[in-house]
Amino acid sequence: MTECLFYGGKGGVGKTTCAAATGLTLAETGRRTLVVSTDPAHSLADAFETDLGPEPRELRPNLEAVEIDPDTRAERYQRIATALAADLRAAGIRLEDEEIDRLFAAGTPAGGDELAALDLLVEYVDDGRWDVVVFDTAPTGHTLRLFDFPEVLGLALETTRSLQGQVRRLGDAARRMTLGPLSYLSGRDRDEGIEELQARLERARDLLVDPERTTFRIVTIPETMAIAESERLLERLREAGVTVETIVVNRVLEEADADCSRCQSRLHRHDERVETVRETFPDLEVLTLPETDGEIHGLETLSAIADRLPE
Repeated sequence: MTECLFYGGKGGVGKTTCAAATGLTLAETGRRTLVVSTDPAHSLADAFETDLGPEPRELRPNLEAVEIDPDTRAERYQRIATALAADLRAAGIRLEDEEIDRLFAAGTPAGGDELAALDLLVEYVDDGRWDVVVFDTAPTGHTLRLFDFPEVLGLALETTRSLQGQVRRLGDAARRMTLGPLSYLSGRDRDEGIEELQARLERARDLLVDPERTTFRIVTIPETMAIAESERLLERLREAGVTVETIVVNRVLEEADADCSRCQSRLHRHDERVETVRETFPDLEVLTLPETDGEIHGLETLSAIADRLPE
């Protein structure tokens, strides 16, 4: 049974580093792992120092990674739009090609990043190739939309299905009036795209709130605003029914030169902020990752912090 692990938080706190390092840890324990970036501004390829695309790429035994490209799902969504346009025309609602292009524009629809992520979440989990799928999510606002999207779009799809059903009935009635019994021979295969997409969104929603399958880890840094945003994120996630058990405080200064008063002051401030995190999130496991001299890129540098993160 494939498990899902999400890392989320404020932009720039190190979610990608945590997701990539966790992927290494899981792979080294023998668990087949896929690390997925759902952030439109991908940095997972930079973290692994390798080229990544919309298809999973093997990085080492038991470890693959992918950066979701919403445009790769555009064809699926366009087929749905095309089916809707065909039903409108069959019912006598004449639209010019330009109008259809405007209403059902080719390419990724609004919210396409979230839609593609949810669509592929189901695909990756049901594929059976991986034991764990680790998600490096976009900054907080995008992440919350990801978890709200199944319900919001589900309502829109239900309305669309109802409209499509009414339009098809009008089209069928018109064919029967024109062709009589021959109308039954002129029917076309029904495009079940909307039903399929709605089912996948419902499946995604079930996965997101299943504590046996999915957990969420919040990533923050020892700064007041980041901690406050993490508190709001936790509240929203729990309202959505998502399991959150861990918060990672990244870039914590763990030691300082005794002769540097400025360094000592910063060390003390970070100690206080970590304690604030423990007090703010008393029911979460609090993990800390050290501040490093440079950016963490490449498998070797990721391995250096991987041991600090749980499987």
